[in-house]
Amino acid sequence: MGWFWADNNSNSAPHATPKSSATPPPECPMHTTSSKPTPFPPRNTAQPPTPSGSCPVRAPNEPTSFSPSSGPSSISKLNPLNYMPSNLSQSRDTRQTIHLPTNREPSSIPRGDTDANWEYPSPQQMYNAMLRKGYDDTPEDAVEYMVAVHNFLNEGAWAEIVDWERRFSRGLGYGWQACRRGEEGFQEQAALFADPGEIAAPKLLRFQGRPNEMTPKARMLEFVGRMYPAKFGCEPPFDRHDWYVQRRTVDGQTKEIRYVIDYYSGPPESTGEPVFFLDVRPAVDSPTAAVERMMRWGGDVWHRASGAKAREMASS
Repeated sequence: MGWFWADNNSNSAPHATPKSSATPPPECPMHTTSSKPTPFPPRNTAQPPTPSGSCPVRAPNEPTSFSPSSGPSSISKLNPLNYMPSNLSQSRDTRQTIHLPTNREPSSIPRGDTDANWEYPSPQQMYNAMLRKGYDDTPEDAVEYMVAVHNFLNEGAWAEIVDWERRFSRGLGYGWQACRRGEEGFQEQAALFADPGEIAAPKLLRFQGRPNEMTPKARMLEFVGRMYPAKFGCEPPFDRHDWYVQRRTVDGQTKEIRYVIDYYSGPPESTGEPVFFLDVRPAVDSPTAAVERMMRWGGDVWHRASGAKAREMASS
């Protein structure tokens, strides 16, 4: 997930969500998780070492080498906003047998460095990126569907972040008023907590995929699932992203808030459509972030466990 490109193309136009019977990959195709091999698309083990400009995410214990005489490093060729190649080709690959669109769909996610929104990669860019990573057996007719799923998940992740910002961008006092009646109470009074316009909307500054680094929460859930598989057993997240968001406070200052996103696959629908779950929350980088998490989840649990919902219904 998270394949935004930071370069801007004024001639790009959104393309319709493609219809395909192809099954999307069970994990983000840019990454290979450490828990199990990627079943789709399969990796060609005979490929040479990863070329420069590829995803810089390394294994935790992999050493980093640098040779001054070897020319520019691969890191220097990456866009620092998304750790991706700055100009991934839109050209058709010589191994390609069908035409793939080159139109890039604009997202609804504002960028922090300009007044524009982030743009998603075109199917042709997605396919070229996968070839650079060694996924040379990717079904070409599935790429458009994979892009559509990728875009859908990123839009869902941003919607969750905006939901957090609606609660806490005005401070902890306002956040408690938004959280004390739980999730249902917040949705019922959504109009009261709508942004009246005095605070700028959040913006995405940059992001990074970290598929080989499980979050503490994901590790805890995996441990509980092993202890009680019948009740809590589930697959570990197939991807993890860190999104750095610009928050503007009531006094006009800006803060950088890091959000952590775990991507989970769920059982497919009866129609065969894939199901995904996103666990989005602010990273515990400060006491304020820890309090925000406790307020939101603790407020919802207390509101339901204390019977407040039943008392509200009885008094209405």
